Amino acid sequence: SRDSAIDYMRSHERICLEEATAEIERHMDIPGQALSYKIGQFKIMELRKKYEQQLGKHRRTLGFHEQLLNAGKMPLEVLEKKLKGWADNF
Repeated sequence: SRDSAIDYMRSHERICLEEATAEIERHMDIPGQALSYKIGQFKIMELRKKYEQQLGKHRRTLGFHEQLLNAGKMPLEVLEKKLKGWADNF
């Protein structure tokens, strides 16, 4: 239930009642949001590993993160193509 989720969150994190309530209600209102964040995280980790292997660990870290942050909001497929173009011309 909503209240048990809030209680659980407050017992496992240092968070006030208002913040816990807002967070739980956000997840209830938009249940796919957390899933989309996790899918994005997995894709970014996959791409980072790929370009780490392709470009070498030392050279890719700063450039990869710079490209990622400068890309802004875009679908993951578009991001993947953008990063591929960057890596191919590195």
